[in-house]
Amino acid sequence: MAVTAATFQDLLHADAPAPDRVEKLDLYGWLIGAWTMDAVIHADDGARHEGRGEIRFGWVLEGRAIQDVWVLPGFFYGTTLRVYDPALDAWHILWSDPLKQYYTRQIGRADGRDIVQHGVLEDGTAIRWRFTEITPDTFRWLGELSSDGGGTWRLQADFRARRIPS
Repeated sequence: MAVTAATFQDLLHADAPAPDRVEKLDLYGWLIGAWTMDAVIHADDGARHEGRGEIRFGWVLEGRAIQDVWVLPGFFYGTTLRVYDPALDAWHILWSDPLKQYYTRQIGRADGRDIVQHGVLEDGTAIRWRFTEITPDTFRWLGELSSDGGGTWRLQADFRARRIPS
């Protein structure tokens, strides 16, 4: 590979999905663009935090991954890297929130009309993050926790997102 004068952003950003897996990238590809969100966060102590934030999704790494940035001012500022794995026919989901020091790893797949991501926190708590009520311009994102291995789930976050027209 020749050395170029490209910037970091030039090397990270991609204009489109990788052509060799474009069909599989559609699972999350419809999210590309800008969104606003109304958020409700349910804390472990029962406190409830409501706010309005924004989300940006874009193609990265030669179109083989999607990266997003989720911002809820005063509460969290994080990013997800979503990488499709042909061997699993699923997505590796890596979330990082340096403000809250909260990091997760999940596997994401289609579940009917929804997208469901499953993972386990360091303390053994199961997490399930779901995109549901999906339309081309809206979605609902639910973050849930389970301390009994997925027998019962407790709602931790509920985001209702609307696409920002380009």
